[in-house]
Amino acid sequence: MLSEIGKTLIFFGAALLILGLLLTLLPSLRIGRFPGDVFIRKGSWNIYVPVTTGILLSLLLTLLFWIVSTIKK
Repeated sequence: MLSEIGKTLIFFGAALLILGLLLTLLPSLRIGRFPGDVFIRKGSWNIYVPVTTGILLSLLLTLLFWIVSTIKK
């Protein structure tokens, strides 16, 4: 049981490492500025609602968790 948890933590740690390296090495990657994201500026305050970014992240995480659950079976 503990070895399975350890393997899962290693997997997610490696995924976070790769994501961190991509974000560091590719600063031109514009995450969060997709068409469909709402940005409102009125005077001294701003509102940012990342609708499209949230949907894309949800799809990517769903795919990732589905792949992990398929591999574990």
